[in-house]
Order: sequence, then structure tokens, then C-alpha cells
Amino acid sequence: METLGIITARSGSKGIKDKNIKELNGKPLIAYTIESALQSCYVDEVMVSTDSVRYAELSERYGASVPFLRSEKNSNDTSSSLNVVFEVLEKYEKMGKSFDNIIMLQPTSPLRTYNHINEAFQLFYKKGADSVVSVCECEHSPLLSNTLSDDLNMYEFIKSENNLRRQDLKRFYRLNGAIYISKVTILKQIKTFYGYNSYAYVMGQTESVDIDTELDFEYAEFLMRK
Repeated sequence: METLGIITARSGSKGIKDKNIKELNGKPLIAYTIESALQSCYVDEVMVSTDSVRYAELSERYGASVPFLRSEKNSNDTSSSLNVVFEVLEKYEKMGKSFDNIIMLQPTSPLRTYNHINEAFQLFYKKGADSVVSVCECEHSPLLSNTLSDDLNMYEFIKSENNLRRQDLKRFYRLNGAIYISKVTILKQIKTFYGYNSYAYVMGQTESVDIDTELDFEYAEFLMRK
């Protein structure tokens, strides 16, 4: 079973300029994801999908393959990660290379290690899954949330059936953006990672840090040094 690791690294970033290659604790952000993917025993080839020659050269320096640059149509703010994956697979097929599975990894999850990748693949094979997506427990239960009216009135802000101690509420989980695994044939058919035979790989909140702001960089650096 051949597995392709696809690291999505567009150069444009509205929040932080060149976020994906910004230095984090002595290394470019993307380096952590490249190294984790290369260390996994389940990933046969690690490639970076980017629209930037600079990103490509840096990625190759850390051991990833960049056989082609991403197209302009899949390099804007509205481009979906799924379309990026399909573009990568199509270009590889034109090169005469196909894969059974893919794992999509975003550079903004630097605390995701090769152990997480390996465990997610173990779940993938154990379940005979079509896909596995990483999640973590929500920091706060959505049952303790609600909308507010213009006058800020809080009448029935919390429904009576949810008016329980925090530890008595059901656990909720959210996508953490760290790992997306799928069979290629199924992904092409249903065009989603969340099909009937999809399973969650649960990660801790600490490892689920997703870099989006300067504060996220500082927090991730603090956790790494700690």
C-alpha cells in the first residue's frame, strides 16, 4: 500500500507574512511537519504543495519532495485543501505514479509528531477505515454557549437541560487540523474526508495547537521549550 504525504503550504497569508516558513524555536514552521512525516513508517513519499519557489527550496532542504509548483487557481484564499489534494494526485498520475492512500498535513500543526501520524495510521488499518481525521476535546462545551440579542439579555442563555456542572456535561470534540488520512479511490468518489466509514483520531489539546496568530507562535514556542 503506497501512501503519499501531502503538506499544504501556500505562500500567501493575510494574518502573518510567510507564516509557513516563519521561524519557530530555531526552525521554519514547515520543517516540523516535514520531519514528522519523514519519520513515520507509514508514509512512502513526502511532498510539499506550494506556489512559491522559495518555499519549495526550503522544503527540499529539509528532505521533502517538490516535483511541481501548485497552480494559480489553487493558490488563493478561497482554494480548498481538497482541490489541492486532487491537483497533486492528478499531476503525479501524469508522471506515471499513483498511490493507494494519502495523508494531508498542514504546516500549522508543529506539535503533531510522527508518533501521532503512526497512531492515526494504526487506527486507519485496524478499523479498515476509508478515512481518519484528527480531533481534540473542545476547550469549552458548546452547551455553555449561545447567541446574544442586541440588548445583551441573557434570559434562558443556558437551557435548563444543560444547566449542569461542567464535569457532568457530555464531551465535545473539534477538528484540530493536524491529520487527514484517506483512501485515494474513496476520496475521489465522495470528495470528503467525512464519509460513513470515517473515524476520529483523538489528540491532546496541547499537541493540537494550530498556528494562526503571533500569540499562537509564542504559545507553541513556550510549549516546545517547556
